[in-house]
Order: sequence, then structure tokens, then C-alpha cells
Amino acid sequence: MFCRLRTHQWCFIIFNIMLFHSLLFGGDLLEKYFLRSLPVTYTDMKILQIREKARKLDMDPLKTNISKSFIISSSEVCSDQEVFLLTIVSSSPANRTRRNLIRQTWGNVTGIRGYAVLILFALGKPVSEAMQLDISEESQNHGDIIEGNFLDSSENQTLKIVMSMEWTLAFCSNAKFLLKTDEEIFVNIASLADYLLNLKTHLEDIYIGRVIHQEVPDRDPQSKGFVSLSQYQEQYYPDYCSGTAFVISQDVVRKIYVVAKETILLVPPDVFVGICAKNAGIIPIQSSRFSGKKHIRYNRCCYKFIFTSSGMEDDEILKEWREISDGKDCTLLETYYGLVSCRVLTYFDKFKHFNIETIKNEAFRFTN
Repeated sequence: MFCRLRTHQWCFIIFNIMLFHSLLFGGDLLEKYFLRSLPVTYTDMKILQIREKARKLDMDPLKTNISKSFIISSSEVCSDQEVFLLTIVSSSPANRTRRNLIRQTWGNVTGIRGYAVLILFALGKPVSEAMQLDISEESQNHGDIIEGNFLDSSENQTLKIVMSMEWTLAFCSNAKFLLKTDEEIFVNIASLADYLLNLKTHLEDIYIGRVIHQEVPDRDPQSKGFVSLSQYQEQYYPDYCSGTAFVISQDVVRKIYVVAKETILLVPPDVFVGICAKNAGIIPIQSSRFSGKKHIRYNRCCYKFIFTSSGMEDDEILKEWREISDGKDCTLLETYYGLVSCRVLTYFDKFKHFNIETIKNEAFRFTN
């Protein structure tokens, strides 16, 4: 049948195949190659000063007064090994069940191809003393808790990120890369580490994740995320990586930390990191293998390729981790099919959610 097709029929089939793939993957290619931030010139005296200050950064004063910044520091966990990828998971004090699940699944990775991987949990102080006792007990059992000397709240999430960078510089400065992620995210450590190991050049100024382009600050005074003009005056935020998960190299940790200590801005935590990165002359790098805030519909070969998926339920993580860690590799064709499959299903979920929200909004307006 295919042999009998005429030229125009073949052209029609090829056109539709190309159209399908451009609709499916075109957005990622557009973000990666055409919507990147313009390079920052290092002749800017301010940027040069920040970089020089980062190079000379001294963390010894913090080490001599650990209790000022940390209630639980776990300062020894990184001292006896050369860490390639340090992962710090932003967690809420009460969510011990989730931390245990991560320890059993994707967080139960200590090395990739002979390179050490270390996974820790970053917390702020809980409200109750009873919960503080539980966290202390958990830390004694697992030795993977970092607890900052500030109240764990939605307003202090920026402090938690800065605290994570501070800990990295003070107690794990030999780590090549830092992955900051959230506890509701599924992370394929093996896939991510393999990608980072294959970076042959330009191993500095690495700031990679799902890049958000030209986001408008929330100017609604009634909104929880309200940002006034006095707090941030620009029309758009600079390009930044979604705070659900991003990777930065050790030199970027130093540069962002230096800027952060001199910056007071009431903006979302991931935006804050993006602003600090821009002020230090660092350009965020887009990777479509980070899901951002999207939940990627499961396919084994798709999940063996991507880095993250958001909004994961406990039973999902356990089931899917068992499947992708079974040792069976995916062929190129299986990976291609898996990516197409999970991308199509994810788009269907997005449209379904959009339609449900639209119906709810219309019903609410009709009721009013």
C-alpha cells in the first residue's frame, strides 16, 4: 500500500508527522534556543566585584559559630567524601512520612558510575517543641537533616534556600553540583547525574532547570503572592529556573550567596534566586527534562530519561521507582515512544484540567 502512494500523498504524510512533532516538542526547542537571556558582559564593574568577592568568600566564621545559623547542622556528612552531586530537598518539619518515602525510593542513591551522591533535607524550626524532639530523633537515626535557626513558614522559604547554600559552602564545598528540589518532586538522580557527568566544557556558571521567561509580578493586593512596586519595580522578572528543581555548580552557589546576603527583596524564592543569578552575571539554561510544576504522566522509559516530575502521590512514587530501577535499559525506539506517549498524555491532562477549571469558573459566575 505504501509503495503505491504518490508524491503528494507522501508529502502530506511527512508534513503531518513533522507538524505532530513540532506541536509536541517545538515549545521546548523554542525555549532552549530562541528565548534564552542575552549574555551578560563581565566588564560590568558590579558583576566583577561580586565574582571577586565570591572567589575570596570565607566561611570559617560560620563554622566557629554554627548554632547561630543551624539548630541541626549534620556538618560531618560531607567531610569524608568527594561529592559529585549534592541534593538538598526542601521539606516541611511535619512531613516525616514523605522524607522516609524519598529515603526508600529516589533518595536511596549513594553513587553514579563511581561518583558520590549525597541527599539531605532542609527544614526550618517547627512551631511545637514535641515536633522538634521528633526531628532531633529523626536526625540521629538518619543523619541527613539540616535545620535552620528560623521558623519554617511560607514567608521563610527564601531563607531556607539561602541556608541550604550557606551549608553547602561551609560544610560541602567540594561538591561539584548542588540540586535544590522540593519534597513533592520525583527526581531521577541517575539520569540527572549522567547528564552532568557528560558536560565536558563550561563547567562554571551552571544554572539549569525549567526556565520561566518574562513572568509578570503579581500586582493584585488581594493575592497571597502580591508584590508591590516598591518591592520590585520592573515590568517582568528576569529569566529564572522554577524552584521545584534546579541545578547549580559550586561556583554559582558562591556567587548567588554573596548577592543574596546583600539583597532584600520580597519576591517568590525561585525569583529571588534568579535575580541574584542575574546580578552575578549568570544566565539560566533551559532543559525540558525538568518538568517544572507539571506532573508528567508515567511511562517507564520516559521516566528513565527525564529528570523530574511534580505533584507525585506517595503510592505513585513507590510503584514507579520500583519499575524504573529494575535494571532494564530502554532502547532508543522505546525511549522515543515513551517520550511521545507521556508528552501526549500530559497535554491531555492539562487540557482536561483547563476545561474543568473553566466549567467551575463559568458555573460560579452564573450562580453569582
